[in-house]
Amino acid sequence: MSPRTKLADASLSASAAKLRLLKKLRCTLKYEKKAWESGACMVAGVDEVGRGSLFGCVVAAAVILNPEIRIRGLRDSKLLLRERREVLAEHIRENAIAWAIAAVDSARIDQINIYQASRVAMREAVFALKPAADHLLVDAVRLDCDQPQQPIIHGDALSASIAAASILAKVERDRLIAAWDPVFPVYGLASNKGYSTPRHLAALRQYGPSPLHRQSFAPVWGAPNPQEVLASMIETKAEEPTADEEQLAAAL
Repeated sequence: MSPRTKLADASLSASAAKLRLLKKLRCTLKYEKKAWESGACMVAGVDEVGRGSLFGCVVAAAVILNPEIRIRGLRDSKLLLRERREVLAEHIRENAIAWAIAAVDSARIDQINIYQASRVAMREAVFALKPAADHLLVDAVRLDCDQPQQPIIHGDALSASIAAASILAKVERDRLIAAWDPVFPVYGLASNKGYSTPRHLAALRQYGPSPLHRQSFAPVWGAPNPQEVLASMIETKAEEPTADEEQLAAAL
């Protein structure tokens, strides 16, 4: 490695360096084939998305791929454009032996912490699979499940099944968070999906958090004027509640 390359690598942010690493990894059926050879028939890949978001739920998915149907282009959802993720998600839903999605909301995240909430969401996705999985490939963590399992670091970039789960979870979470954008327009949720973009952080400083922000996350609990955005909505809305407002009231 040349001095110039070393200097460029040193200047990368942690997230940029991780993305560079993930792009070099090959997503294959290597881990699935080992599980099949050991006697497993229903090998499920499991992953979650939304762990680092400031707003809303964490979503997990579990997918049992059909070994007789190859879905081309599976890779870590973070490396795919939105349009490509949505196309692949449709292929996965149509061709997988089984798939399931589960979510844990922001209130529960604040109660048990994001790591445990992610594990709960992944476990619930596994439990929802029909037919049930008899072997699990999990992105980085171990779950409280009876099935044999293999945690794989960077699993969503290495295992086709975990990548498929990552894609389904990402598409579903993006849909859920974008649906809240008209309710809380100041945060730009449709574009940032609740992550710490400059606009989102500026809105937190100016308006305070919404009821669906993760109150245990530092940029949220440290924001001034808590719940100001909700108070503003109440003051300016005197007519009959819309469907979105009824959904918000049910979440409080």
